Amino acid sequence: MAPGPPSSRGAWHSRAGFLMAAAGSAVGLGNVWRFPYITGENGGGLFVVIYLACVALLGLPILIAEVLLGRATGLSAVGAFRRLGGPRTPWAGVGMLGVAAAVVILSFYSVVAGWAIHYTALSTRGALAGLSAERIAETFGQLAADPLLSTAWMVLFMALTTWVVARGVHRGLERTAQVLMPILLALLLLLLVRAAGLPGFGPGLRFVFGLHADELTAGGVLEALGHAFFTLSVGIGGLLAYGSYLDRETDVPKAGLAIAGLDTLIALLSCAVLFPIIFTHGQEPSQGPGLIFVNLPIAFSGMAGGSFLAAVFFVLLVLAALTSTISLLEVVTAYLVDQRRWTRRRATLLSGGAITLLAVPSALAGGPGFFGEGLRARLGGSWLDLAADISSNWMVPLGGLGIALFAAWRWNDLDRQREFGRSSRLAGLYLIWLSLLRWLVPVAVVVVFLHAVGVI
Repeated sequence: MAPGPPSSRGAWHSRAGFLMAAAGSAVGLGNVWRFPYITGENGGGLFVVIYLACVALLGLPILIAEVLLGRATGLSAVGAFRRLGGPRTPWAGVGMLGVAAAVVILSFYSVVAGWAIHYTALSTRGALAGLSAERIAETFGQLAADPLLSTAWMVLFMALTTWVVARGVHRGLERTAQVLMPILLALLLLLLVRAAGLPGFGPGLRFVFGLHADELTAGGVLEALGHAFFTLSVGIGGLLAYGSYLDRETDVPKAGLAIAGLDTLIALLSCAVLFPIIFTHGQEPSQGPGLIFVNLPIAFSGMAGGSFLAAVFFVLLVLAALTSTISLLEVVTAYLVDQRRWTRRRATLLSGGAITLLAVPSALAGGPGFFGEGLRARLGGSWLDLAADISSNWMVPLGGLGIALFAAWRWNDLDRQREFGRSSRLAGLYLIWLSLLRWLVPVAVVVVFLHAVGVI
């Protein structure tokens, strides 16, 4: 593909660069951290099968719709809805919801990513080697409760994210993804080779891929539905913004399949790495969020070369987080560039700085003071938990629903079909895609939303 047309907004210089960046947007902590632990909580097996079906039938149609809306308009979410729906359309609110969701998610996501940097440093210098299980568990508790340390790592991670986005679409987003995604895959495969030599490799794979449903509940099925949206980064507008930098001849449905496929592959490889380690060292697979920061360091500490392997894993976690956070910050930056006519540099630096300040309460969530003990006593959970709950259970499902409804019902029929089929070998699947987007996706999103807020 030739370089895109000259534009102050920027453009992808290759389709491969777009695919790496878009896949990086989807690949993140949800793949390497959240998917393994919710798989463990739901007993593996059939939960994974249901999750894969949800990605194919629900997440993928929205992903394709987002990219198509961006390419059709050459604008980010708010501008895209206004161009297709009219300057005063209420649908622009869906785009604004995406911008707000990106801000909220980045405000806590960056804290967790900062913890991963801390654990990378600890592992690199062998600080966790030989420690007892109790001492390793205390290490995470001390980190979460240390406001200065959590804040410092968060600021470092946000500075790195801001620097990448400020460099622009080609020099920042595209080049970074083309470097980070191959490294991420190489590190994951290195860990997989090591896991394949462990006694727990067979039991771990049977746990993840065996067709058993011993611990699967109706709530687990709905969690698989919800995670299918979360892991693909749909409903926020990041993929819509990425689509706006595409040339007109890209096969979007085919690209959507590649993005969803790579995202799913990394999630499954992460499980194939983590659960053999967990089973080999007698850890419980259903340990929840502590699986990464407590259970795995305990397991690594008892392995030959454990410090090196732990460092590799936490570098992997940092890279996965970074490929997602640059797309989250791009949502806000693209909005300010398109709608407020700011320069990219100004938009990125000011929004990155503002989000860093908003992330401080999440960094303080595990310690004393108002944002720590104070809010935990009042709310029954931390500020970080609150931000994660609002974004994941409210903002993202509603954003995904809005994108699906607009693309399926409000977008002009002829324009929608022309965009789907433009230069695509999968044009014949248009009616299937539209049917999923019109009927199955809205029903599923509403069910996920009602479950998340406790109605069902």
